[in-house]
Amino acid sequence: MMCNMSVDCDCVSNAEDPCLKDIGILASTDPIAIDQACLDLVNKSNDPGVSHFLERVNTRNGVHTIEAASELGFGNREYELIDID
Repeated sequence: MMCNMSVDCDCVSNAEDPCLKDIGILASTDPIAIDQACLDLVNKSNDPGVSHFLERVNTRNGVHTIEAASELGFGNREYELIDID
């Protein structure tokens, strides 16, 4: 679920307030594809909080995790978004 998105992990007891509006709900059997889709949707967002969110992701090499997991065979970075309005 891409809701109440904060720059901090859900596990942080004193997390920053959410900085992005809700984007939606995604589902997949491939954890790498869903992580890539989430990151792509954030990158395409015109939400005012996106720069703050991406600064945190980029300074922590967030994409590296997705790349490494894909290279190790945990999933695929390719996906297809299907809108089910």
